[in-house]
Amino acid sequence: MAKRKVAYVCNECGSEHHKWQGQCTDCGAWNSLQEFVVNTTRPAAQHSGYAGSAGQGQILRLDQVDLDDVPRFSSGMDEFDRVLGGGLVPGSAILIGGHPGAGKSTLLLQTLCALAERMPALYVTGEESLQQVARRAQRLQLPMGKLNMLSETNVEQLLRTLQQQQPKVVVIDSIQVMHLDGIESAPGSVSQVRESAAYLTRFAKQTNTVLLLVGHVTKDGTLAGPKVLEHMIDCSIMLEGSNDSRFRTLRGIKNRFGAINELGVFAMLESGLKEVKNPSSIFLSRSSEPAPGSVVMAIWEGTRPILIEIQALVDDSHFGNPKRIAVGLDQNRLNLLLAAMHRHAGIHLGDQDVYINVVGGVKVTETSADLALLMAALSSFRNQPLPLGLIAFGEVGLSGEIRPVPSGQERIKEAAKHGFTRAIVPKANVPRQPITGMEVIGVETLQQALSHL
Repeated sequence: MAKRKVAYVCNECGSEHHKWQGQCTDCGAWNSLQEFVVNTTRPAAQHSGYAGSAGQGQILRLDQVDLDDVPRFSSGMDEFDRVLGGGLVPGSAILIGGHPGAGKSTLLLQTLCALAERMPALYVTGEESLQQVARRAQRLQLPMGKLNMLSETNVEQLLRTLQQQQPKVVVIDSIQVMHLDGIESAPGSVSQVRESAAYLTRFAKQTNTVLLLVGHVTKDGTLAGPKVLEHMIDCSIMLEGSNDSRFRTLRGIKNRFGAINELGVFAMLESGLKEVKNPSSIFLSRSSEPAPGSVVMAIWEGTRPILIEIQALVDDSHFGNPKRIAVGLDQNRLNLLLAAMHRHAGIHLGDQDVYINVVGGVKVTETSADLALLMAALSSFRNQPLPLGLIAFGEVGLSGEIRPVPSGQERIKEAAKHGFTRAIVPKANVPRQPITGMEVIGVETLQQALSHL
């Protein structure tokens, strides 16, 4: 009997080690090494014709490569197509992650029921029974006459079924329950997830099948399984949203066929996920009366601007160390900006508790929210409300300068479209042609920006 070979693979970076240790020496992550059984024999799936074989490749110069557009077809949802870069690409592997209850299965079931009306589609469920999926489709009032269903967790048997049926779109729910007979570890382990995803992705490439994989997430929100899983697939997207909110955001993390950081917004209703055509309208449900500590900013998500309200609450600190809490923003950047405002604008908040919140549960990662954050904090500190028709954006530097941000003119036009009449923006972002109904104020320093309030 052949001796079993064992390696230890890091979940974070995918590096292999000969023995277990508490910390990965490559990426520095703690307790991330898991046992990986190195197979000395080829699994049965490799004999099914989809393991690939060595062949002679043709060498082409870069200018000889065919530059025709990648063929795509719509998923039936414009917001889903936006995140994917324009639609589904034949032969692509797409990984969809999200917290339990976010709506991953609901989104894919809606998509496949619509696609099954015009092409062969197969929904493979390994976690739920066929009756559970059928009841959900019936509750959501989806067309059920064309979609094929399969309950299977064995990759070898699944590949044989796919070879016979030849569907154009396949959903695997989820990749963590799939397994290969030739690997001794349990489903969900590093080796099973790694090899199962490799064989399914290879099948999709060789047959021009769209493969949609559902992936679990860990408690800190990252995709479970080996890090190499995200390198195998073509597109990785995350469905975000808390259970107490009716809105879900679909964000692109990796996309080989389009731009990343695209954002799609959906509303969770009794009839399933409904796409929100105008996301700015749902994030601007403000009170009719102006309130201190509230201002609207314009952020850029993918290829479009979105207007979002940011709120600040500044209060006297009753403890020795004032609190700094930011929801939807980086807390370290909040401390940095408060120090810049003290140094260059003379506004001291060192003895105040500062709480920042981005309305709607949106996570803002770009620096264009700096100016709006400080304006909201100053408004709450002075207990003076800002005008409802005011919008602001701009990056604040450590030397007190206001730096321009990309696509400034498009942000201002989006604000004017929603009825805003005044904008405080970096001077370099002031449009050359005046915008009807919009007063644009260009500022170069933080002191100039706060003086206009």
